[in-house]
Amino acid sequence: MEVDQLQEYCLANKGITEEMPFDNYTITFKVMGKIFMLLSLERWERGEPAVNVKCDPQKAIELREQYDGDVTSAWHMNKKHWNTIFLNKSVDDPTVFKWIDHSYELVVSGLTKKLQADLKSL
Repeated sequence: MEVDQLQEYCLANKGITEEMPFDNYTITFKVMGKIFMLLSLERWERGEPAVNVKCDPQKAIELREQYDGDVTSAWHMNKKHWNTIFLNKSVDDPTVFKWIDHSYELVVSGLTKKLQADLKSL
């Protein structure tokens, strides 16, 4: 998978913005201002493509066990809620997209009712 595929997939959802608020190499994808996915361009350039996505805490543990080494707790993130997925390894692209959707849905479910209504009207 390539960065542009991820960007295209994420930006196809409602209410998505792509920003670089931390530095010049970390891309964040936000829904209604809340981060649901991050990726480091430096890591991609080193040939280590990966993304951080939010995950249900119990599911996060299960995925780390099932995909030992290819799904880990996310560095610099709340390890209870965030996973790093190393791409182009044992996790196929449709599964990665499913986990991105899960992250998006988790963040949307945590939005205020007003923001959820605003999102639906987009």
